[in-house]
Amino acid sequence: MGTDRQNGSLYTNINNQIATVEFGHPASNSFVSELLQRLTAEINLLSSNTEVSIIIVKSEGDRAFCAGASFDELVAISNLEEGRAFFSGFANVINAMRKCDKPIIGRVQGKAVGGGVGLTSACDYVFATVHASIKLSEISIGIAPLVIAPAVERKIGKDGLAELALSPTEWKNAYWAKEKGLFSKVFDSIKDLDKELEDFSLKLASYNPEALTAMKKALWEGTEQWSTLLLERAEQSGKLALSKATKKALDKFKKQNMN
Repeated sequence: MGTDRQNGSLYTNINNQIATVEFGHPASNSFVSELLQRLTAEINLLSSNTEVSIIIVKSEGDRAFCAGASFDELVAISNLEEGRAFFSGFANVINAMRKCDKPIIGRVQGKAVGGGVGLTSACDYVFATVHASIKLSEISIGIAPLVIAPAVERKIGKDGLAELALSPTEWKNAYWAKEKGLFSKVFDSIKDLDKELEDFSLKLASYNPEALTAMKKALWEGTEQWSTLLLERAEQSGKLALSKATKKALDKFKKQNMN
């Protein structure tokens, strides 16, 4: 059952050196700014926890994995400061995941849109079901997936990023995502996924934590500039959100969803 809290929910359980972080929101597990801040803080905290060897990131329920950033907050942006702060949410989460000393395993049980694809891309290994279709819808509402683009490109290449970003109304299925390198394994059901994830994570967590940390750092070599880059992208996105074309597109999208 999903949360009914408007600011979302975030729970962490630590067992057998595995920290499972579960987020949720009634709007298809989308992220309001407060929830992004909490997730960033939690990843930073777990990074230095000596009782943790690996982290699993998952969302509530058995349907959508993550619908990205809060649409209501996006519509409400009225100045550049608000826009920069809004888009910095995913920038901070991705940077926290990138710099985290522990390998991060993603559990993607359903569809991921926009920032949800960015979150998945920032994981080091991803288990998904056949229902985990992905889409970058940003351009269709007047903005662009600038903040998450480096993370997505790192996983699926520039061609894959272009294919997603420039076809913003088209869903790509889980096998497309696996072929491109976003997903590591795809399963027919959540039950099958969870069984394999449990076996995999227990085995991984039993290995030398120093080796896991060294491997994590090696995987992210060459991304040190992201601390600055992603925040610059957040400011670019904030400017786009204030444009007349975007406001018009958002208003049209909102009216369509009200009918």
